[in-house]
Amino acid sequence: MNRSAPSRSDRPRRSRGAEIVLIAVYAIFALSATARSLVQMLRDFSFAPLAYLLSLLAALTYIAVTIALIRGGRRSRTAQVLCVIELIGVVVVGTLSLVDPQLFPDDTVWSVYGKGYGFVPLALPVVALAYMMLSGRRGHRA
Repeated sequence: MNRSAPSRSDRPRRSRGAEIVLIAVYAIFALSATARSLVQMLRDFSFAPLAYLLSLLAALTYIAVTIALIRGGRRSRTAQVLCVIELIGVVVVGTLSLVDPQLFPDDTVWSVYGKGYGFVPLALPVVALAYMMLSGRRGHRA
């Protein structure tokens, strides 16, 4: 037997479990935020156009992060930038929804920092950014 080159099964395998979970959570939020914004916009857009457009923006952000993570993985610069934009959106919309609730006669995905979704919209970009930064550091040391 010639054992000069390691077979696929002998090569070290990187764990992608956390990355797959992150992609799955983003995909779920992409679907739920898209469904929410479409229902809101089709049902009664004139009632709260800003809120409904912000829900659509959240949906598009979740879709974009999902795609960036699928294509580039945890080292995707695009995913990192999108997560920063997402975090800024959650903080700005969350703060505005508390400071001036009249701006949002109906909730958005990011209202009150994602309270309607168990604050996951606030935690998700923080967790994603931490995971991507820590994974990037480990990758450079290896």
